[in-house]
Amino acid sequence: MYTVLVIDDSPSIRRVIKDMIDGIDEFHVIETASDAYDAREKIKQYEPDLVTIDINMPRMDGVTFLRNLMRLHPMPAVVISGESVRGNSIFDDGAVGFVPKPSVGESMSNFEARIKDTLLNLTFLLKRYTLKKPKGLKQVISTKSSNEIERKVHPDEVIPSNPARFGGDKVIAIGSSTGGVESLLRVFKQLPGNLPPIVMTQHIPYGFSNSFAHRLNDNSEVEVCEAKDGMTLERGHAYLAPGNMHLTIEKFGSTYRTKLLDTTKVSQHKPSVDVLFRSVNNTVGGSAMAVMMTGMGDDGMIAMKDMFDNGAYTVAQNEESCVVYGMPKKAVEIGAVKDIIHLDDIPKYIVEFSNGRRK
Repeated sequence: MYTVLVIDDSPSIRRVIKDMIDGIDEFHVIETASDAYDAREKIKQYEPDLVTIDINMPRMDGVTFLRNLMRLHPMPAVVISGESVRGNSIFDDGAVGFVPKPSVGESMSNFEARIKDTLLNLTFLLKRYTLKKPKGLKQVISTKSSNEIERKVHPDEVIPSNPARFGGDKVIAIGSSTGGVESLLRVFKQLPGNLPPIVMTQHIPYGFSNSFAHRLNDNSEVEVCEAKDGMTLERGHAYLAPGNMHLTIEKFGSTYRTKLLDTTKVSQHKPSVDVLFRSVNNTVGGSAMAVMMTGMGDDGMIAMKDMFDNGAYTVAQNEESCVVYGMPKKAVEIGAVKDIIHLDDIPKYIVEFSNGRRK
């Protein structure tokens, strides 16, 4: 049974949508919310598998709420709104479905059929999301005792440090977390298609990494895909870590190949930036570039310092342009960064590194 939170400022519309969804096998409306602020608290409280969002709402419009949701806690969201003019662009904001509200004179049975078709077509995504969805959203706002805190695993426990002594072909590695979805999109929109291979770890729930890779691909000259095991790295291509696996690379003859690891969390994340950066340092050495982007915590800090010490070119997003200045700040503080740059300058620095003008 998939749980749903219905968000709409109209009490009557909330009741209608709730009754319609409750009539669909496998779906149950766990709660309703009258606006974005009410929804935020109820998402924390009830941890729904899906939210429906109206666009015209008081205090915060639905588009702003949707963008914030995708930036801070990506989860399946269907827009149910009278503004059908946004039917196409709403997907760029992160929605996985759009249902227009009934037009004047339209029967409610047609509206109910649209909702049912949309939700049933999303069961494949919901199944993947619920299998690996983040657990314990309540813990985000609660205080844990010391014996409840998850042990932090050092990257050495999963992929020991063995830096490549001599540089190989160039590879660009990117790590990001909170705020990274929209930030990566801004970067990829400006990248040309003839770059060295790019490998990326973005902290994102399982079930969303593939659709996010497609979104990047649709907005860039770079060919972007969700990484699978054993893929040969190619120029002009980018490989995104799946939402439930560590992405690494290995040397295979004269080429590099992806290798996915289904092991424990590292730096409290899976996928982990530390694991990706460590493997790039072991394989590519000083010929690599590492980019640390917006994110909470310190994932990637340890391995990025190893890359810096091994002669790789390392950059971090500056505080001004970060949604959360956590991961870049930690990398800077530990002395792992050569250049600190604005988000909008990252594409230029990647191109200059690719052309041999940044080392």
